Amino acid sequence: MDRNILRAAREDPRRTSTDIQMVVTSPVEPALSRRTIKRRLQANGLHGRRPVRKPFISEKNRRARVAWARAHLNWGRAEWAKHIWSDESKFNMFGSDGNAWIRRPVGARYLPKYQLPTVKHGGGSCMVWGCFSAGSMWPLRRIQGVMDRFQYDDILENTMRSWALRNWEELERRLKGVRATNVDQKFAQLEAAWKTIPLSVVDTLLDSMPRRCQAVIDAKGFATKY
Repeated sequence: MDRNILRAAREDPRRTSTDIQMVVTSPVEPALSRRTIKRRLQANGLHGRRPVRKPFISEKNRRARVAWARAHLNWGRAEWAKHIWSDESKFNMFGSDGNAWIRRPVGARYLPKYQLPTVKHGGGSCMVWGCFSAGSMWPLRRIQGVMDRFQYDDILENTMRSWALRNWEELERRLKGVRATNVDQKFAQLEAAWKTIPLSVVDTLLDSMPRRCQAVIDAKGFATKY
């Protein structure tokens, strides 16, 4: 019976323990409890996990991503250094948009140390746009309201062109710990932190591009860990 459970799980890892229980249940043999099935799955490394959230990628975009990655797979530092990398990111005033996990003993649900504090309406946020090239970190630009084409055109005309990310996650990680009491202070702190990012970080990002291209090819255009 246990071999049937594991076989069913490996054939389709998206199945829940309830689905697998239905597969292995028969009139001849008694059905295993849901708890037993979960225990057997966990013992064999099949743990329940929240799925990673990634942007939807259409079939057309998947093909385009693979084609782009193949075309740039053999680029070196000199080729990547000719480009400007930009992106925008939101920094919450309080808390995070992501999911949080905790482990707590039975009966301790409402103890303060096991709670996730929240504020009404989320506490606000500060959205910023930034870019960098091989030789410099460019000014950080604060985005007012919703990023629309008018703001984007203004950024290109008055920020990017006047100063003439792919791994924005790494730069974003360096800024996430900044704390403030209002949005203006938040931006001032983000701007100060942005200016302290060394160019060695940019060098590391440029050197990582071949790995990123290969990861897209290996994933057949689907999202990667980057």
